[in-house]
Amino acid sequence: MNEATRCDGYNEDQFPPGGLFAAVSDGLWDNGASCGRKYRIRCISGPKRPCKVKSIVVEVVDLCSKDPCPATLQLSNKAFDAISKIDAKVNVEYAQ
Repeated sequence: MNEATRCDGYNEDQFPPGGLFAAVSDGLWDNGASCGRKYRIRCISGPKRPCKVKSIVVEVVDLCSKDPCPATLQLSNKAFDAISKIDAKVNVEYAQ
């Protein structure tokens, strides 16, 4: 790992098995209380019909590092690949 996360620094154990994790925007960050929260995510639309059928569960491990954050949830590459067939912005629905 190259950079420390806002949730648990350089601790590799913070990342869930399977690599399904996310960073969240200020709206979900909740002053760090979101660390470890789990969200069920499903792709619902995007360019060229990118969505895969299944939903996934991701765990929050960080605050979005960009300001402003380009998305409510920034998914890990493995998480994004699990819900979308292409590398493009997609619309998702999520619930804790």
